[in-house]
Amino acid sequence: MSAPPATPKPPAPPALAVGHLDAWYGAAQILRGVTFTVGQGEVVALMGRNGAGKSTTMKAVMGLLPRRRGAVRVYGRAVSGLKPFEIARLGVGYTPEDRRIFSDLTVLENLDAGRQKPRRFADGTPAPTWTREDLFKLFPNLAELRHRLGGRMSGGEQQMLTVARTLMGNPLVLLLDEPSEGVAPVIVEAMADTILELKNRGLSILLSEQNVGFAEIVSDRAYLLEKGQIRWAGTMAELTENADVQRSYLTL
Repeated sequence: MSAPPATPKPPAPPALAVGHLDAWYGAAQILRGVTFTVGQGEVVALMGRNGAGKSTTMKAVMGLLPRRRGAVRVYGRAVSGLKPFEIARLGVGYTPEDRRIFSDLTVLENLDAGRQKPRRFADGTPAPTWTREDLFKLFPNLAELRHRLGGRMSGGEQQMLTVARTLMGNPLVLLLDEPSEGVAPVIVEAMADTILELKNRGLSILLSEQNVGFAEIVSDRAYLLEKGQIRWAGTMAELTENADVQRSYLTL
């Protein structure tokens, strides 16, 4: 007598799932029904012109806006009602556009300020655990500046430091807000290499970006925002081949 067929396992939940997200600054509604997903080991670009709502989306995901509505799940766990530090403790790392490094602390002290415990992915496998030396291999410039105060670093150096400090929290999901903005081309290239390395290690990355060329190098899929709403979604290859969509939602 043959054995009964095995019951198929339900599909794993995405690393990050955002559904019907609304958000306000005061009385002004900025986000309207924003919905998207990021899979494990996937880089997803959230794109649009200045003021489209990219940074607001990231802040809403992290619980940094006092007034928001909608569903946010991290590996299937609802986090919508949690405080920012509680969301961070569940493995969501956030690098804000304005970097927010501690200017009166050294590079080493900034890194230590971001330290959190090791984590596991939803299937139980260990997630990447970062040490100072790991990050100095990823960002060699920081190794040379380890004793420099954050306030005495260039914009590109500060950008590397804020990403490295976030990685010290051993995130499962990483929110990167405009990592290529306002930094030298050599730093942009280094940042692209870093994102690809993080992807190879299984991290899930939501990338807020305007630079199509940069996003094309590192991203699997893209969502385009306009006036706080998702107007287009598809693969990065589909976006780069669609000049009409780029002209409608990305060019000035």
